[in-house]
Amino acid sequence: MILKLMTSIAENLAQVREKIAEAATTADRGVDDIRLVAISKTHDAEKIQETVEAGQILFGESRVQEARAKIPQLPSNLHWHFVGHLQKNKIRHALPLFEVIHSVDSLALAQDIDRVAEEEGLHPRVLLEVNVAGEGSKFGFEPGKLREQLETLLGLARLQVEGLMCIPPIAEEAEASRKYFVALRDTRDSLEKEFNLKLPQLSMGMTNDFVVAVEEGATLVRVGTAIFGERSKPKREL
Repeated sequence: MILKLMTSIAENLAQVREKIAEAATTADRGVDDIRLVAISKTHDAEKIQETVEAGQILFGESRVQEARAKIPQLPSNLHWHFVGHLQKNKIRHALPLFEVIHSVDSLALAQDIDRVAEEEGLHPRVLLEVNVAGEGSKFGFEPGKLREQLETLLGLARLQVEGLMCIPPIAEEAEASRKYFVALRDTRDSLEKEFNLKLPQLSMGMTNDFVVAVEEGATLVRVGTAIFGERSKPKREL
């Protein structure tokens, strides 16, 4: 169920944080183990500044051109994650802007990021997007294909693979997302055991289902509408 939006961004943010804390308690988790990524795409710098003044410093964007325009207008101590589908021709612009890319959705994209990172002298932190529901319209690795390609992915010298990300099918009830969050966590646990590595980050949960995601192990929840209200119509990205 989507949280009822309040008039004040600060109040909205406080409500989201309270829900995260309650879900963490329910799951016997430490609230400090969960980071809130405020999804600020389509919202202007002034609106983001309101969120900063309320104590939020981690934001998520999904359009590189939009982020390039907004980020210089905001305090330099903020942290930025990229959460959208990253186009090959935007990699070089994205890497200096974002601390973490949540949405590496194919081996080809990972290889392109690694190549550009080498040319730019960077070591990007990334999450691998998993298409847990097998939706043809969604980006992401099919779990079996990810297992087949993981050794190659881990061999990309510049990439720091820190975990997995998913976007479940749209549903009216938050509970419908639970099985997909469980599937992502189980995929992570299986890969850690099979490949003897650590993938500590699980990016899952948005406005309508982040509480369930926290209960199932999310370390990064991506919440926009419950904080900022409905998004403005996006401008066309060049």
